[in-house]
Amino acid sequence: MSCCTPDGSCSNGVTTATATAGATIVYDVSGMTCGHCKATLTKEMGAVDGVLAVDVDLEAGQVTVTTAGEPDDALLAEVVDDAGYELTGRAA
Repeated sequence: MSCCTPDGSCSNGVTTATATAGATIVYDVSGMTCGHCKATLTKEMGAVDGVLAVDVDLEAGQVTVTTAGEPDDALLAEVVDDAGYELTGRAA
């Protein structure tokens, strides 16, 4: 049994963060090979304004990004490139 209620509040009175409505986009990213790559991209992409969540799938070579609104593909590509990887586009 969970201590949290459907509205995101816990029995201890603390409110938990919940994702709000936005866009979820999957990007193809090349050059990712290890846990360090995953941590780096999660940190760097997560720091972009409007990004709510980042999930890196090393095996698939994809990064799923949830944003508050429409994502800025050019900005995200620049962040990925600056981190040493290559955003090759949105996944099909």
